[in-house]
Formats: sequence, structure tokens, C-alpha cells
Amino acid sequence: MRGMIGLMALMLTYSVALAPAADPAAAPNTVNTFNRLMTNKLQRNLPPMEDGIHDPANEGTAMLQRPKDAFGTMAPSNGGNYVNWVESLKKGSINPRYNKDDPTEEAVVFDLDIVREVKGTMPDVVYPHDRHTQWLDCSNCHPDIFIPEKGKNQISMAQIIMGQKCGVCHGKVAFPVSECRLCHSKTKK
Repeated sequence: MRGMIGLMALMLTYSVALAPAADPAAAPNTVNTFNRLMTNKLQRNLPPMEDGIHDPANEGTAMLQRPKDAFGTMAPSNGGNYVNWVESLKKGSINPRYNKDDPTEEAVVFDLDIVREVKGTMPDVVYPHDRHTQWLDCSNCHPDIFIPEKGKNQISMAQIIMGQKCGVCHGKVAFPVSECRLCHSKTKK
């Protein structure tokens, strides 16, 4: 539990340091501006014209589908953008193209779990390659983000929160780091 309190304090420290100056009325909405998936529930999955990510002046933005419409048939989740992407893929709600230039190319799914032992009382981290390689080619992560050799990758929650290592995706396009138990899933002996 102490680890979680420390993590939350670290997240708050970074969010205060990185949050842009805002008027006091907007303060509750700027707490975690570095991690857009940790926003107020009512501010998630806004239409592209209002989401603060897309350029409302670009005429193409108005042509984009609203996230709430796109996510309607997806498996629900309690965090992030409220979509369980892995479950949605399993049940066939989505069928991502593995290669944007070749719609017939099949994903090369690598079935290997990496277990990273964690100091303290938090459960160890299990990294399932199969879930990641259903979406991504190995070159998306190796060798630029992770060196594919045991003992060559130092990973900390601070790095992840700041958008490095796992945080390149998690907290941006994949579930946020606030969903601790999705990664910290192997109970210690």
C-alpha cells in the first residue's frame, strides 16, 4: 500500500509541475494533463472537434467518427477510454489491419510472457507478448524502446508516467497506468 501512496504522490507531483497555468475554476480538470486518459469521466471520449487533440480548424476533423459511436460495440472497461481493447479483439468487435499497405498480411503473434520482479509488496509485472503482437510488429518496441536482452532494460514507474518505456503507449493509446493490476498481476510467493 505504501508503494501505491508513493506512486500517487509522484503522479500528483509531476502533474502539478507539468500542468499549464489555469484559472481556479478549471483546476480540477488539469490535475493529470500529462496523461490524457486520467481525465474526468465527463471529459473522456469527446467528439474530435472538442477533444483538445484534433485541430478543429482542419476540415477533416469534422469528418472523424465520434469516439462514443465508435466504441459502442466494444467490450467495456473501467479505465482509460472505457474500452477493453484485448477483449474487443477476441470477440471480433474490431479487426485491425496488421500492415497498412497490405490488408492480407497476418500478424505474427509471439506467445511469450515476461515476468519482471518488482521490489516491495506490489505483485510482479507480467508482460504478455501475445496481446501486444496482435497489434504491433516487434520493431515498434525493439530495439528503440526496449532492448531485447534480459537485464538490459531498467524500467521505473516514474519513467512510465513520464511517457517513456511502457508509457510510450500506456496512458496515451492504451489503458492508463492507474489500472495497476492489469500489469502487476503475478502474486509474490
